[in-house]
Amino acid sequence: MSRNFKWLWVYEIGIAADNSRTLNVDSTAMTLPMSDPTAWATAMNNLGMAPLGIAGQPILPDFDPALGMMTGIPPITPMMPGLGIVPPPIPPDMPVVKEIIHCKSCTLFPPNPNLPPPATRERPPGCKTVFVGGLPENGTEQIIVEVFEQCGEIIAIRKSKKNFCHIRFAEEYMVDKALYLSGYRIRLGSSTDKKDTGRLHVDFAQARDDLYEWECKQRMLAREERHRRRMEEERLRPPSPPPVVHYSDHECSIVAEKLKDDSKFSEAVQTLLTWIERGEVNRRSANNFYSMIQSANSHVRRLVNEKAAHEKDMEEAKEKFKQALSGILIQFEQIVAVYHSASKQKAWDHFTKAQRKNISVWCKQAEEIRNIHNDELMGIRREEEMEMSDDEIEETTETKETEESVSQAEALKEENDSLRWQLDAYRNEVELLKQEQGKAHREDDPNKEQQLKLLQQALQGMQQHLLKVQEEYKRKEAELEKIKDDKLQVEKMLENLKEKESCASRLCASSQDSDYPLEKTLNSCPIKSEREALLVGIISTFLHVHPFGASIEYICSYLHRLDNKICTSDVECLMSRLQHTFKQEMTGVGASLEKRWKFCGFEGLKLT
Repeated sequence: MSRNFKWLWVYEIGIAADNSRTLNVDSTAMTLPMSDPTAWATAMNNLGMAPLGIAGQPILPDFDPALGMMTGIPPITPMMPGLGIVPPPIPPDMPVVKEIIHCKSCTLFPPNPNLPPPATRERPPGCKTVFVGGLPENGTEQIIVEVFEQCGEIIAIRKSKKNFCHIRFAEEYMVDKALYLSGYRIRLGSSTDKKDTGRLHVDFAQARDDLYEWECKQRMLAREERHRRRMEEERLRPPSPPPVVHYSDHECSIVAEKLKDDSKFSEAVQTLLTWIERGEVNRRSANNFYSMIQSANSHVRRLVNEKAAHEKDMEEAKEKFKQALSGILIQFEQIVAVYHSASKQKAWDHFTKAQRKNISVWCKQAEEIRNIHNDELMGIRREEEMEMSDDEIEETTETKETEESVSQAEALKEENDSLRWQLDAYRNEVELLKQEQGKAHREDDPNKEQQLKLLQQALQGMQQHLLKVQEEYKRKEAELEKIKDDKLQVEKMLENLKEKESCASRLCASSQDSDYPLEKTLNSCPIKSEREALLVGIISTFLHVHPFGASIEYICSYLHRLDNKICTSDVECLMSRLQHTFKQEMTGVGASLEKRWKFCGFEGLKLT
């Protein structure tokens, strides 16, 4: 058995010496009759075990001296299940009862089952080595092998002179079997000498070889895991896209046909983009590329129509959501009404205290959720009202003319770009013809000269047409700017007229009040009930902290938190009757035009 391996000693010699306490055994020989209770008690006491002192009765009445064991208990042999010295697993809720172990040269006596299990240190990773302390002074390596070889294959043993040793097993699970012997008392033969007895202490030990083997095993498992993951990733990886074909006249015609098909447009336009980035465009292929680009441009209108269709679907979905939210809000109102009805005195007295508490909590939760949904619905309506302005509702002829001029300008711009591209194509063709004519040295050929003249005439015509289109485009742009300026002036005039109209209406109202004070007092009273007086006070307080005014929707949303039965039209009618307390002003320009109510009670007090 080889001993040439490295050990990392973790136990000091003092601990080993402490664990190697021997027993003071001064008992008589075990040859006394076993039916004598006094002799048996003396032997148990010498072994350090508490005797069962039952006076007047034999300690072991069923003991058979001829067999040398207690009847009813089979002998421990190596043929038992598992290893001979390790019994089958014991349930954790039952105390561990160990048995006496007989070896050829020694005997192992179990510890007291009522004592706590021996303490062990933390198990090192990959531990295959154990520390064994408390060995008898006369113990040899052969006796150690005889005791621990039944736990498993022993690779090496290193014995010290201080009554302890280190044992390295072949596998990790053998260490657990060796720990089972911790706490056993060992006696060599039948001797009672202190040098022939000891108490075993088995614990985990650290060894460099164990750590190295464990690290190698972990690295092997990590390599296997990485290989498995790599194989899985390669299996799930999508296939590479096919390479783009090289440009040729045949492939160009195929791509041009695909560009006209909506289902194959994405694939074809990617091929076109790759060809252009590769630099396949030259003078000979420019016309082909221009036709393919033109085909790609024809899909713009289709995409715009698809976008408009999606926007329409989105608007319909918004409308459905708003209707569903309104239905949910109505149901919340009904639930809250049920809670309020249950809270009235007529029904409230019949509920228990716990039921009242639950109803109150439910009512509060329902009101909070209802207010949240109500605010969300009001926010949606407020956004819609901000998007819809008076200019969009009352479409004038000036707006139509502006849209027509813009569309004409865009059309002229597109036509200008297409003409410029055609002009470049004609120039390229003229240059090619000139090069071919110079290479062939056929200056006297009348057909080519005539073709060249025709191309030059066509080029001049295209240039003249391009100049006309550019002039018309500039003229349309100037008209568009002029129309925009006129529109701004009309909006300013409209705002001034509205302000004058509001001022005139106020003057008329004030004059009528001064002419008919008695009739006004007798026939019309601004505040008709105490509820309206309360509303006037609350609205005045709200507008007083909003010096720049607030819209009628904002005011009503504030009042709805106090009373959800308030109607917007009633609030607006009440505020319009009190002209010396509230006044309405128009703020903003164009699409941002908004009606705001302000508190003017301090100014109205002076007028009255």
